[in-house]
Amino acid sequence: MRVSAKSDYALRALIEIAQHVEDGPLSAEAIGKAQDIPHGFLQAILADLRRAGIVMSQRGKAGGWRLGRDAEEITVADVVRAVDGPLVSVYGIRPESVEYNGAAQVLQPVWIAARSSLREVFEEVTLAALAVGELPPSVEARTHDDDAWRPH
Repeated sequence: MRVSAKSDYALRALIEIAQHVEDGPLSAEAIGKAQDIPHGFLQAILADLRRAGIVMSQRGKAGGWRLGRDAEEITVADVVRAVDGPLVSVYGIRPESVEYNGAAQVLQPVWIAARSSLREVFEEVTLAALAVGELPPSVEARTHDDDAWRPH
């Protein structure tokens, strides 16, 4: 899986919002400045997140962006799906819907297994955990494997 700039920026923006939840809504300008996210790109991302119910906008002098639900209820998977669609797709099609012929049929379970593996991490890590800089133990443990850090 390739993490898109859109997903990365969305998560960075949400972490910023979550860290300031007690301060009230945060302006797009403040989010963008804090995380070096281009304003136009950030606006498009926030619109996607709003459609998914992850953030809410508030108009007015004290307006800005706030979480649409508790940070404990928002996962990395939710965010990626909101801005980029399914976690794993093959030519834009969900892996369970892809049809292969003959010997290539073995590919479908590979894509299904890859999606399952991503879900194990992305659905376990919440925005609340990211906002305080702590990962769930099972995810943290994956980072202790030296091979995880090596490019292949």
